[in-house]
Amino acid sequence: MPEKSTTNVRLKGNNVLVHAVLILIVVLWLIPTFMLFISSIRPSSEMLTSGWWTAFLNPERFTLENYKLVLTSKGMGAGFLNSLLIAVPATIFPIMIGALAAYPISFYKFPGRKVLFISIIAMQIIPLQTVLIPVLLTLKGMRLNGTFPGIWLAHTAFGLPLCIFLFRNFFAQLPYSLIEAAKIDGANSFQIFIRLVVPMSRAAFASMGIFQFLWVWNDLLVALVVLGNPALNPLTVRLASMLGSLDAGWDIMTPAAFTSMLLPLLIFLCFQKHFVKGILAGAVKG
Repeated sequence: MPEKSTTNVRLKGNNVLVHAVLILIVVLWLIPTFMLFISSIRPSSEMLTSGWWTAFLNPERFTLENYKLVLTSKGMGAGFLNSLLIAVPATIFPIMIGALAAYPISFYKFPGRKVLFISIIAMQIIPLQTVLIPVLLTLKGMRLNGTFPGIWLAHTAFGLPLCIFLFRNFFAQLPYSLIEAAKIDGANSFQIFIRLVVPMSRAAFASMGIFQFLWVWNDLLVALVVLGNPALNPLTVRLASMLGSLDAGWDIMTPAAFTSMLLPLLIFLCFQKHFVKGILAGAVKG
């Protein structure tokens, strides 16, 4: 009994130490974000004369004028809307096509299946920068450059290899006996996909949705090359242009930067449970 009690005390002590270290890491990780938010609600005159931590001495001086200025006169409101119009379809299209493509690769045996899957994996090795010019020339030939459908197609093409790869690995872990039972009951391939595979793969869809949305939302290079239209520029392009602007000081950049990260942060917090399930799915075969 004394040995068991000693072991329990040691385990509790180790758990406390682990939790303390994790809390410390989280605090250190969140300090830059917290600093950015506090700086974004301070008067511009105080940003250049004192550190952000001094703002708590006069909390009554916090203001939202910086956000009003950024969202109205600086065009960040339009940039936020453009980012949303780009990110949502560019997230839905590759996920839908990738899941439909991964389904036959996972459950059907046909000639060249392995070669096809290896080719999809190899496509992830190709650097994005090397194919931007061919993609731009193709979109110009289709008269889609400088348009939202053009950048949707570009992001769909760039995101498909990863989508197919992840969905195939997830689908391979699903019980094939359910697929066979559905076939015996007379269900066709599309019905099996919609009624069985998709409901059982919600975690994978959520995880891939978060990955793709964050990648598209934070993208600068593809939007800069494909769009080339100032009126359609997303947040990232507008932020990059503001960095070289003479009138873009701390009072402009801090609320603009925090605005750009707010929506991805909320999406991740809302879907983090599904995200963790999707990441861990298939790690242990049950």
